[in-house]
Amino acid sequence: MTDHRVEVAVQGPWSLATSREFWEGFTPSALPALAGEALQATFLVEGEWRRASVSVTQRGASAVLELSGEGDLDLAAAQVCRFLSLDVDGRAWPDVGLRDPVIASAQASLPGLRPCGFYSPYEAAAWSVLSQRIRVSQAAVLKASLLRDGVFPAPAELLGLDLDLPGRKPEYLRAVAEAALDGALDAVALRALKPAAAVLAVQQVKGLGPFAAELVVLRGANAPDAVPHNESRLSDEVAERYGRPLAEVSEAWRPYRTWAAVHLRVLRERRLGGAMASA
Repeated sequence: MTDHRVEVAVQGPWSLATSREFWEGFTPSALPALAGEALQATFLVEGEWRRASVSVTQRGASAVLELSGEGDLDLAAAQVCRFLSLDVDGRAWPDVGLRDPVIASAQASLPGLRPCGFYSPYEAAAWSVLSQRIRVSQAAVLKASLLRDGVFPAPAELLGLDLDLPGRKPEYLRAVAEAALDGALDAVALRALKPAAAVLAVQQVKGLGPFAAELVVLRGANAPDAVPHNESRLSDEVAERYGRPLAEVSEAWRPYRTWAAVHLRVLRERRLGGAMASA
């Protein structure tokens, strides 16, 4: 077990408090509500699939990461930056609000929010399978039953489990685990593709349709600039606020279309209630 400290200069607006509040209410991968200001998480380092723990604090415009674990903690630090969206240059994010008053209002309501929630595309894909055709609360119970010491099983471990799950979920979860071991759900590789191509690639995994594939790319790999085309609640929110189609409205959000979409989903859930299934 080793310890590692990394200080990251975050470019553009960011609030640890806002991000932590959002993530604590994100049912698919919710953080436990802990005392203190630090965001704390334990996860599997992608590729190595070894456990790592992190405590994140904010010091002005910088994020301070205190990591421990048995694997490569530099890889773990990069993964933390990715799942907290700290690796994205957000200096032009306020300009989106200047172009779009609706987004400006969302930015004011959620100051410094950056999308976060899944530790890896693998875990996002597993959640997509678990949540198919059931309520979010039911899926959360299924996921909790699979955790090992608070962490989702590594792909190889998942393949060895006797999965007592409804329908074809065991078959699809094994397909997800195999894809992760083969590198088909690697976050760096998916981020290197154009989002549309990444979504098509993820759909090659058995059990992952268009909605699931978008979740894997946009919230698992945390691609910052893509539009969810299969998220009905986002489309409804855009229709109510703009009276125009999502594809047309979202052009003003470049190069932060994912960020803008997440902000609108958060505001909708706050207004109407309900679990943050894919925001």
